[in-house]
Amino acid sequence: MDRHESNEQQQGTGRRALLGAAVLGAGGAVLGLPGAARATESRPTGQRGGLRSLPVPTIIGHRGASGYRPEHTFGSYQLALDMGADIVEAGDLVPTKDGHLVCRHEPEIGGTTDVADHPEFASRRTTKVLDGVSVTGWFTEDFTLAELKTLRAIERIPANRPHNNLYNGRWEIPTFEEVLKWQDEQTRKRGKQVWIYPETKHPTYFRKLGLGLEERVAKLLRKYGKDKRNSPVILQSFEPGSIQRLNKLVDNPLVVLLSSAGSRPWDFVEAGDPRTVADLVTPKGLRELAGYAQGIGPTLDLVIAKKADGSLGAPTTLVWDAHKVGLILHPYTMRNENPFLPAEFRKGTGADAYGDAFGAFKAYFATGIDGVFTDNADTGLLAREDFVNG
Repeated sequence: MDRHESNEQQQGTGRRALLGAAVLGAGGAVLGLPGAARATESRPTGQRGGLRSLPVPTIIGHRGASGYRPEHTFGSYQLALDMGADIVEAGDLVPTKDGHLVCRHEPEIGGTTDVADHPEFASRRTTKVLDGVSVTGWFTEDFTLAELKTLRAIERIPANRPHNNLYNGRWEIPTFEEVLKWQDEQTRKRGKQVWIYPETKHPTYFRKLGLGLEERVAKLLRKYGKDKRNSPVILQSFEPGSIQRLNKLVDNPLVVLLSSAGSRPWDFVEAGDPRTVADLVTPKGLRELAGYAQGIGPTLDLVIAKKADGSLGAPTTLVWDAHKVGLILHPYTMRNENPFLPAEFRKGTGADAYGDAFGAFKAYFATGIDGVFTDNADTGLLAREDFVNG
């Protein structure tokens, strides 16, 4: 490896040590779990602030408080803070035609905005292949920012959250730059540091369109002085290559997201890399990830596999194995509604009815995870209180 690569690796190791101490060190004290306890032994001394200030398990507001407001809106982000979320996932970053970064779950916006009600944009409806999947709708990269700002957000899963339809049309699509300004404003107003957890969405797809995400993210983070090791911005992506690229551009904590065991990151597919997520969660794969990332964001099923009937089986070794190489785990996504809960925690059959979310949180917390993404930050915070004090 050349000197530049060596320096990057050393910087990554430093960030990983800080992140591990921040979350796992606290976890050893709170949870008393083997994997967490080991991290306290290598806690660096003389370091203050940063992720060390966050409670464990960390409650991350998934796209804000999306159990109660349309996701990726300032209404959702604000409510997550009001509820007490430790971090707000603001937001999933996709580009506009003119190169701005906006916060949407996916580049296809037919399901999250009122674009279908705008006759002036009817001709923009099209079909594209997004990471190997044919998708029909309207795409952010076909709109200028000014055009997107004429749209309003709507609830993405109304069958599960009919109450959120009340807020359809209330909020516009936020830009990442607006989120960074909002973060500073809320930090001043609340007298405590607000954290955000943005994600680069489909980076290989957008790079092929000449709309590379990582450089745009880094430029904005540098502009607002948030590209440092202790900056209150954690960056995440489902593509390890995107995280490797960010590792060379900024010094923020970095997290690799992991989908189902049999899936392959799309940048692996494009590069002809045959490995699957199952390969990445082996001890060897985790050691490789730890060379440039400080954490992983696995699906909950990678932490506790489900049985054939949809109930929880035995925990996997993922928490232990990840902690052993200094990686934190922020799995996704805890939701209160029946369809999203393991079978034994469901109550009734209503698609919009709440099950025993507290029981599910307890089961996952007991594995030693360092935090969790949840659409219901208030439920997560109460569950953490029960768990820590129980």
